[in-house]
Amino acid sequence: MSEKQFLTLIGQHQGIIHKICRLYRDSDEDREDLFQEIMFQLWQSFPSFEGKAKITSWMYRVALNTALASFRKKKPDIAYTEHLPDYPEEEPNEESVVRQEKLLSVLKMLDDTEKAIITLYLEDLSYGEIAAITGISENYAGVKLNRIKTKIQQLLNK
Repeated sequence: MSEKQFLTLIGQHQGIIHKICRLYRDSDEDREDLFQEIMFQLWQSFPSFEGKAKITSWMYRVALNTALASFRKKKPDIAYTEHLPDYPEEEPNEESVVRQEKLLSVLKMLDDTEKAIITLYLEDLSYGEIAAITGISENYAGVKLNRIKTKIQQLLNK
């Protein structure tokens, strides 16, 4: 594929990259750095993309692997944003804001793998797509998701 096709695809799906950056980095500078690194990794691996998976699944896989790999390299202090990524179009009501803040505080308690899996699940990806992106089996993705949901429910009920 050409550079123009790559840029078009990125333009259409850049929200994926922004979500991962917001979830894994706190400061604007760190998010910008991670965004650039993800873009670089996407560009580097673009020629090998065969189209066997959806383009969004491939982008999630590269973005998550890049975000997690950069944690291993730098070992930054982990701090999270005060807001969930991708706000709804309309103004949230007070109850919605409280629920989002509570969910975000629970998501902060998950480890990186759990955050990656639940993020993909919340994006309505299938177990198969989650497995392909994270490199685990489809069955294990289902098991892991059930455990994560149970953990989130327990934390929300505290």
